[in-house]
Parts: sequence; C-alpha cells; structure tokens
Amino acid sequence: MAREIMRTKAKWCEHAERYDDMVNEMKALVDVSSKDEPLDEEERNLLSVAYKNVVGGRRSSWRVLNAKFGEDLKERQRALVEAMKKKVEDELVGLCSDVIRLLDDRLILQPENVQAKIFFLKMKGDYHRYMVEIAADDAANRETLIKTAEKAYQEAMDIATEKLPSTSPIRLGLALNYSVFFYEIKSSPNEACDLAKKSFDEAIEGLENVSEDVYKDSTLIMQLLRDNLTLWRSELDDDEEQQDTGDD
Repeated sequence: MAREIMRTKAKWCEHAERYDDMVNEMKALVDVSSKDEPLDEEERNLLSVAYKNVVGGRRSSWRVLNAKFGEDLKERQRALVEAMKKKVEDELVGLCSDVIRLLDDRLILQPENVQAKIFFLKMKGDYHRYMVEIAADDAANRETLIKTAEKAYQEAMDIATEKLPSTSPIRLGLALNYSVFFYEIKSSPNEACDLAKKSFDEAIEGLENVSEDVYKDSTLIMQLLRDNLTLWRSELDDDEEQQDTGDD
C-alpha cells in the first residue's frame, strides 16, 4: 500500500511538473523495493523522468551561464556569473551522484529482468556523461568519469546486442546515447557514426516484424539516430574538405 501511494504521488508530481518532489518520492520508493520486488517498468520510467527533468533543467542553466562566462564581461558581472555557474555545477554533481548511488547500491544489483539491467546501466552511463560536461577544469576526474561512463554503456550494449532485438526501443535508445557519448565526450566522430549507422541499419532490417505497441517508439529513436548520423557525416565532410584545402 505504501509503495502504491508513493507511485501515485510521483505521478501527480509529474503532472504538476514538481520534479524535485518527484525525485524524493521515487527515492523513497527505491528504498522500499527489494530483490524480490524490484522496480517494475512503470516505476523505472518514473525514476528516469524525475531525474531527467531535475538534471536537465540545471544542464540548460549551466550551458547559458557557461556561454555568458565566455563573453567580455565586467569584473563584477563575471564574478556574479561565476558564482551562479559554480552553484549550478554543485547541484548537478549532487543530483548525478545521488542517482548513481541508487544505481550502484540498489538498482543494478536487483534488476527485474534483462531490460531493467540495460536500462539502469544506460542511466549510469548517462549521468556520468552529464558530469563530464562540467568537469573541464579537472582533467583527472574527467578521465575517470569518461572511463566509468564508457564501461557502463559498453556493458549495457553487450547485453542488449545479445538479448534484445535490434528494434527494441531500449536497445535503440542505448545506441543513441552511446553514440552521442562517442561524438560529444570522446570526440570520436567515426565511432559515433559507425554505432549509429549499425544500429539504424539493423533496426531497419527487423522493422517489419515489430509489434504495433513498440513501433512508434522504435521508429522515433531511429529517426533521431538518422538525424545525428546525417549531421555528423556532414561535419566530417566539412572537416575533410578544409584539410584538403589546407594541404593545397
């Protein structure tokens, strides 16, 4: 009964866009979950929505402040922006560390099934990736975060490739985020393109056998993979063209 109340409150928090409250409800729900009664699919999605929104809002704030910090500001303005940026960074690290603790201490250890295991490993990769974005001034910490993110993504990908169909939204979503990690964090555009293309092509081959209930989700993620692939290839072509021009 307590768990049902927490789940209902979390849903209402989502409806009201009270995502900080939603995080608290889902943390409490995780606390009462167990190996015998792990989070079900709905609860996993609620947890993801809660943290995605509280972290996403702060990531957006950080990008604005980081861009402003690069401008030619007066000393007092620069000090103000720097203080705000530091506050947002501390909040981001706190929230990401919070969800990573839940994943490492509870959720990855007691998944409901293979899909849950992949879901949680992908989350671990994602939240380490978000911390990498703001760790530019700490090279050692940044390198550790990158390695941990890649390890989580790769473990999830190995399981997904073996256990899930190429059209699974969970597998496709993992491929999408892992390819973004290669492109944005590791500065490896060729690896990013290879993963995106392979995942898209394999999904196309199996699309005719996809059930109606997942078709929309699968094709939406496939479109995102294709959009990224188009953009990244265009940028690679531009870089090669500039290099050729420079050689002349």
